[in-house]
Amino acid sequence: MIFVFFAILLNLIEKSNSAPRWLIFAFDLFLCSLSLFMAYQLRFDFDIPDIEIPILLKSFPLFIVIRGISFLIAKVYAGIIRYTGAEDALRIFATLISGSAAIFVLGLLKHELFGGAYFFPITILAIEFLISCLGLIAYRISIKKIYEEATKPNVKKGKTIVYGAGEAGLITKRTLDRDVSSKMQVLAFVDDDPKKKGKRVEGVPVIHSSNLSAYLQKNDIEQIILAIQNPKLQNKKKVIDIALAEGLEILNVPPVKKWIKGDLSFKQLKPIRIEDLLERKEIQLNSPKIREMLEGKRILVTGAAGSIGSGLTKEILQYNPAQLVLLDQAESPLYELGLTVKEMVHDCHIESVIGDVRNAERLNNVFTTFRPQIVFHSAAYKHVPLMEENPSEAVFTNVLGSKHMADISNEYNVESFILISTDKAVNPSNVMGASKRLAEMYCQSLNAHSSTKFITTRFGNVLGSNGSVIPIFKKQIENGGPVKITHKEINRFFMTIPEACQLVLEAASFGEGGEIYLFDMGQPVKILDLAKNMIRLSGLEPEKDIEIEFIGLRPGEKIYEELLANEENSLPTHHEKIVVGKVRSYPFEEIQKNIQALIALFQGQDNESIVQKMKELVPEFKSNNSPFEKFD
Repeated sequence: MIFVFFAILLNLIEKSNSAPRWLIFAFDLFLCSLSLFMAYQLRFDFDIPDIEIPILLKSFPLFIVIRGISFLIAKVYAGIIRYTGAEDALRIFATLISGSAAIFVLGLLKHELFGGAYFFPITILAIEFLISCLGLIAYRISIKKIYEEATKPNVKKGKTIVYGAGEAGLITKRTLDRDVSSKMQVLAFVDDDPKKKGKRVEGVPVIHSSNLSAYLQKNDIEQIILAIQNPKLQNKKKVIDIALAEGLEILNVPPVKKWIKGDLSFKQLKPIRIEDLLERKEIQLNSPKIREMLEGKRILVTGAAGSIGSGLTKEILQYNPAQLVLLDQAESPLYELGLTVKEMVHDCHIESVIGDVRNAERLNNVFTTFRPQIVFHSAAYKHVPLMEENPSEAVFTNVLGSKHMADISNEYNVESFILISTDKAVNPSNVMGASKRLAEMYCQSLNAHSSTKFITTRFGNVLGSNGSVIPIFKKQIENGGPVKITHKEINRFFMTIPEACQLVLEAASFGEGGEIYLFDMGQPVKILDLAKNMIRLSGLEPEKDIEIEFIGLRPGEKIYEELLANEENSLPTHHEKIVVGKVRSYPFEEIQKNIQALIALFQGQDNESIVQKMKELVPEFKSNNSPFEKFD
């Protein structure tokens, strides 16, 4: 009869996606009745005494009524069987135990008040409860599994391992098992905890990360999912390196806070990004000090629509400024930034201002209107080869624009002026780096003659910035190659945009004025290795699927970047990732006179005269792979 019921139930589920509730209710009562009969058989070793049969026959109707009423009240029949879970099992357990308690109490009352026998012996009730509980839960799970197998698409599933045998890893496995569209089968967990080695999680073995390479060589694994939420970066990178070397597809589980209503969806698993390979330890900020600097203040960010400018804007908004003025000459990006940040906050007045830092009249109007107290100056031309071809524009924007901003900030008694500089200002080998070094020199020398604190922050490349090598490589890979690299040995320092912006705020919060702060950029990254990893992350093989081509250094480009000039040294600060550079200072009158002379050359548009003057003002400026080398 049970097998007939299963067949009918599965047929109904397949046709209508659910079984009639009355059928589930009836079968639940039938199982409880069968459990009572089995309890008697087990209690009396399959030889029920004749004296017990009349008691059973008289008590059975009340037993069915109580079980039926408890099922109706708890609605255990209402659950969709193919979605049976832990909550359904708990409901069945609670319903059965409450029903058994009711039968036991009624039996006591009958015996005490009427001198009759108990309904059932206590041992019968206990055995019946256990068998009913097991039966009701087991048949639901059985039907669920049979239905899943019957409706499972005939698709070959890729063999997958999950990095992280903790809660997030277990949820990831269950998500893949539950989602019929998932084409992944979890064969093993990988974990850094030696205590989990050799154990099983829901029947899946756990291997230690130190044994990952050997495991992959013995098993045909296609994907690895990074589910661990707070791994040690060194361990995580080691696992990723092994996965890349073995040609695995690498997927990432998003942070728990990004799960939809606390639940992970299969579609939220995303391929790992190259930025994740360069991830570094989370920065610890002195938030109270930063808040003291920014909270309730009027703040101006130039170049706000750029990579660093927009990053700074989003970080600053977390500290509740009274007003944030976003200045940029790029209309569309500034408009999009304004829409984004206005959704982030409601108690900060945000102004999007179209303007050019080279236009002193426009800047005067901005300062008169908004009276900023803190200025972050990130507006600049940054592309090395382009500025090598257009030195006059590099001077006009990076030098004159910075001078305008510094002078007006001084005039309006701004509290702090933070100049965003670059590692290319160290021993510059190109026009762009030299122009930024001149901006540093002007701001540093002006500090001694101003109540405004002029602070410079200097760091290297930021991941995801406009013109970064990463989006360029992505396009080249999407187009089938080749990936073009200037030199086999070229390397660069990299930092994420949030990391750079957070360090800018940290340095600005304790700067006294006149300092050039340098950020710990970590270890330099070899661009060739970066390109190979990006190709592998795309599921392709370097030199097999995508060619790598070396095209030679571009004008003004270095093989190795530096953070400190040869004549400079550095001193530590309270923050492990920030040092202050001990740089040569210049008299303000001398710098002002020389920079005015340089800017005056803009009118003649004679690039050679401009570069010669820059080399005169920045003696360490030695051109590299550039027509301007003849002036060194």
